[in-house]
Amino acid sequence: MRDTARVRAQDEGVTIEVRVIPRAVRSGVAGTRDGAVLVRLAAAPVDGAANAALVDVLAEAFDIPKRHVAIVSGERARRKRVRLAGVTDAQVQAVVSAGETT
Repeated sequence: MRDTARVRAQDEGVTIEVRVIPRAVRSGVAGTRDGAVLVRLAAAPVDGAANAALVDVLAEAFDIPKRHVAIVSGERARRKRVRLAGVTDAQVQAVVSAGETT
């Protein structure tokens, strides 16, 4: 059975559950785990560096401006809720599926 990301549609985009793995070899979307989008970050969780890296990775992965990515909750946790403006559920699933193969 394939794990899928939990996506909540909003007026202007979606909210997704994200699980981050800091201090990874390289940054990028790496599929799903327990209903959350798995994102590996090369940055360490120090002085907000991992959160900034998360915004960068998601903005690049979804081809949206950084200002359209907002961490809604979990700023100090590995599990976060992130709002993506201008993104659809289908786009989330496509990016996550592409991340599973890399």
